[in-house]
Amino acid sequence: MNHPQSTRAEMPADRAMYARISWRLMPLLLAAYVVAFLDRINVGYAQLQMKQTLAFSDAVYGLGAGIFFIGYLLFEVPSNLVLEKIGARKTLLRIMVCWGVVAMAMMFVQTPTQFYVLRFLLGAFEAGFTPGVLLYLTYWYPSARRGRMIAVFLIGAIVASTIAGPLSGAIMKFLDGHNGWHGWQWLFLVQGAPAPLLGIAAWFWLKDKPEVANWLSDEEKARLRQQLAGDQHSGSQAAHRSLGDMLRDPKVWVLSLVYVLIVAGTYAISFWTPTLIRSWGVTDMLSIGLYAAVPQLFAVVGVVLMGRSSDRCGERRWHFAAAALMAVAGLGITTVTQGHFAGSLAGLCLGVVGIASIPPIFFALTSEYLSKATVAAGIAMVSSIGNLGGAISPPVISAINAATGSNVHSMYFVMGLYLLASLIVLAAVRKRASPSLQAQAA
Repeated sequence: MNHPQSTRAEMPADRAMYARISWRLMPLLLAAYVVAFLDRINVGYAQLQMKQTLAFSDAVYGLGAGIFFIGYLLFEVPSNLVLEKIGARKTLLRIMVCWGVVAMAMMFVQTPTQFYVLRFLLGAFEAGFTPGVLLYLTYWYPSARRGRMIAVFLIGAIVASTIAGPLSGAIMKFLDGHNGWHGWQWLFLVQGAPAPLLGIAAWFWLKDKPEVANWLSDEEKARLRQQLAGDQHSGSQAAHRSLGDMLRDPKVWVLSLVYVLIVAGTYAISFWTPTLIRSWGVTDMLSIGLYAAVPQLFAVVGVVLMGRSSDRCGERRWHFAAAALMAVAGLGITTVTQGHFAGSLAGLCLGVVGIASIPPIFFALTSEYLSKATVAAGIAMVSSIGNLGGAISPPVISAINAATGSNVHSMYFVMGLYLLASLIVLAAVRKRASPSLQAQAA
């Protein structure tokens, strides 16, 4: 147990140590996640041209967008277990080179079958990246600091969503026809190319664990080990001693269900935002991209503040619920103000801030609950099952929009997902009391 005086004396040293760790790890991991998320969602922009040049229907696009997550489901847990054995450097190198090649190969799609196969392979190859990084962060940050660092990493999704619109719109507008290729083909080529390069950079720059980090002193390594060991004494942590124990824990399955709802809502918004903006009367590709970036700028600030607040309070449940209700309120405003551009955009900004703030809090909660023996498999399992939501929502949204002739009812569907997720978390997850975490985070 830390005494107040010793904690205060160590605070400057701790801040310096974690600052060194963060500057070493986070820029590269953040950049990699930006590229990963960009390669997932750029099909949302590409489809605006693909459906014209390839005659793909909304049903083909919806299935292709969602099938990515089937590959994710099948390979996510094995990838995290391999990472635990061989380390992050080898794992990230393998993952990023393979997914980059497939992302670029999307430019050669001509038939729905080819579209489905490549989207499946993209999910299979990228499967271990996000849960792998989330596991990797548990090696470097105790619970009191983990929420904000997960938030920094997951900001990559916001950054990707911010630049995806302008970048994708510009590529499709200005490179269309160059070298005989359509704009959507250039889109996949340009946005897929950075992944292998970042994988090679990760191999040379990262260290697998603090024990082999030559840029930390022996004293810093010992202090870090002590603080990480303190997490194991949290009263809310599960007593899993094996994978079997974890699989028999109902709360792990509840967390997986919550993540299904989160992912279903998140990707529904990510994939359909361009179409939603076009329904407001915006037709120019570049303008659609620029307007899609606006909510993400607000989300960058919101997600950091929410993650920091959750760490400082040592509380996850109500922060999760607050973010989910913010998402519901924002999407509700967007729906009510259909036909009024300014009101719809303002609502989307509020909704996206809430949507972006949910995953960091959720994964902080999940990583704190899982035991050291099962955290690798547990994070991957919750993430992989949850990503089924990404396979479900695109075709469901397509069907709702086709049946109703508008996107209003599909927005109600997404709002219901977030509301249900918040109710489950409040009912199933007990308040986490950990004074030592609050002392470390202060």
